[in-house]
Amino acid sequence: QVLLVESGGGSVQAGGSLRLSCAASGGTFIIYGMGWFRQAPGKEREFVAAVSWSGGRTNYADSVKGRFTISRDNAKNTVYLQMTSLKPEDTAVYYCAASRATIAAMPVDLYQYWGQGTQVTVSS
Repeated sequence: QVLLVESGGGSVQAGGSLRLSCAASGGTFIIYGMGWFRQAPGKEREFVAAVSWSGGRTNYADSVKGRFTISRDNAKNTVYLQMTSLKPEDTAVYYCAASRATIAAMPVDLYQYWGQGTQVTVSS
């Protein structure tokens, strides 16, 4: 069982930046592909970014390409999401997830473990 705990959410004005962190415990972190998803009120959970087990491969949703960067530190069992040039439409609860697939997976159903989420609010 893998436990994921997100942190770093908050409120920021449009154009600002935030860095989300996700600390993993209870499993062998290095074997998991890791992803970030988000869910806005009244909408389905959507893919944001993913990184492979080694950190060598990444994938991003078109809506965040060039603004968000996912990375991982396997020595610290932590994955990060650096968010810049934030827009009001980025407002959502952001979830960290782990996939036994090891790749930078995009489909939500490839992820077996989820964090509790952290709120990101971007005001105009």
